Order: sequence, then C-alpha cells, then structure tokens
Amino acid sequence: MIDNRLRRNFETGVPTINGWLSMGSAFAAEVLAEQGFDSLTVDMQHGLNELKDAVAAFQAIRASGVVPLARVPWLEPGIIMKTLDVGALGVICPMINNREQAERFVSFMRYPPEGIRSFGPTRAAISAGADYASKANGQVMGLAMVETLEGYGNIDEIVSTPGLDGIYIGPADLTIGLTKGRLAPGFDREEEEMLTAIRRILEAAKGAGILAGLHCGSPEYAAKAIGWGFGLITISTDARLLASMAGEKVAKTRALIAGNGTEESSGPVGSY
Repeated sequence: MIDNRLRRNFETGVPTINGWLSMGSAFAAEVLAEQGFDSLTVDMQHGLNELKDAVAAFQAIRASGVVPLARVPWLEPGIIMKTLDVGALGVICPMINNREQAERFVSFMRYPPEGIRSFGPTRAAISAGADYASKANGQVMGLAMVETLEGYGNIDEIVSTPGLDGIYIGPADLTIGLTKGRLAPGFDREEEEMLTAIRRILEAAKGAGILAGLHCGSPEYAAKAIGWGFGLITISTDARLLASMAGEKVAKTRALIAGNGTEESSGPVGSY
C-alpha cells in the first residue's frame, strides 16, 4: 500500500500544508495539486462535492502524490466507509462532541478487529495498492472536528479515544459555539478568548500524542499556527483563492487603466 505522507509527516515532526476543495471541480483539484500542497481535502459537508466529485478529485490529484483527504458531511458510517473505499487516506469528521461519538468515528474507519468497517475498497485497492486490506488500518487517518461548546468541554475525553489520529479545529463554528453568537464566525481568530480555546485544544491533542490541525484563512496565520505546534494547517479554499486572485487582477487592471499606466508582463504559464 502507498505510504500516507500525512501520517509520516506527523511521525517525523514535519508540518503538513493542506488545501481545501469546495468547488466540485476536478480541474481545480488538479491545478491545486501542482502548487506544492502536501494534502488536499475534498469538502463534502459545506462544499459543492458529492461522492462522485470526490472520486474525480482523487483521480485528478493522484499523479501529483498529494495526500487525498475528505471532510464527510456527518458522523454516519455509510459515507465514511464509502469515502475510504474510493481512495481517501484520511477523513475529517465534523461536530464530534464527546467520547462516544469519537469512538464510533474510529470504528467506522477501521476493519475488524479494530473497528466495524465493511470490506469493499472498490477504488482504494487500485489507487492505494493491492495489499490495501492488510495495510489500511495502519495507514488511513481519522481526524475529529472539535467545533462546539460541548466538544470543547469534552476535549480531554475526545483526544484520549483509542485509535483517533487527530483533532481538526473549525474556527468558525468554534467561535459561534464558545461565544454563543457574540462574535461573528470566521478564521484567523485574534481574540484572546478564542486564542486561549485554540491553544487549549492544541495542548490537549499534543498531550494525547495525536495530530492537531487548524483551518486558516491566510499564510501568515497558518505560519503562526505551525509555530504554536499545529501539525496540519489549511490555507484558504479553492473558491476563496480564485476569488481573491481574480479580484486582485481586476482591481489592478482598473487602477492601471485609470492612471493610463502600463506594466510589462509575460503572463502566467498556460496563458494565451
């Protein structure tokens, strides 16, 4: 079975830079896979992706060697197992609030006797290797999202769940939950109360010896998070990256037109 670089990075202390695919576009996945990301996560919860979109994305990024991950819609065995069957080497599960839910999540990720995953790796046995059945339990990774007031209160029991590989913080929902709507949702939190909560979760994960991941909105914040000790950081999303770059280019063009200025450019690779 192919080596899961996300697991190796964690074991050797190398930070993982993760990208986020929300658009449901295999071409966007292919483009991002060539930009230096260590892993790419197909968002099946809030993104425009269904299972077939995840398959297409995994196929598009396979040649790049990027680790294929997915965020599933919910804690539900069918979609978790199918996502693994089509080739995900890691699954991020939202709204894990207590130890019992974390235990169920882990059980859906592993074949017996370590779990209750049903056998049928339709694509994974091809994309990951013919020995997938004997190696998958030790390679695939399950990350539980802690993003609610209840989950935060139960963080110590969640991180101590046997077989759980990591915690992934969703700052937007965590902010809503912890402040009861007093603060607007969003990434790159700078409020002291949110920084305290984020670091509390990080330290709990580190204390349990598992991976800690954080969804970030900018490279600057992602770099700070790595400095704090996070092993996985997500930089923006495909849709946000497209919007920000397009907005920047349009604004710059309008400014140059208004000033009757010109600027030499050879254009990006692949332009016409």
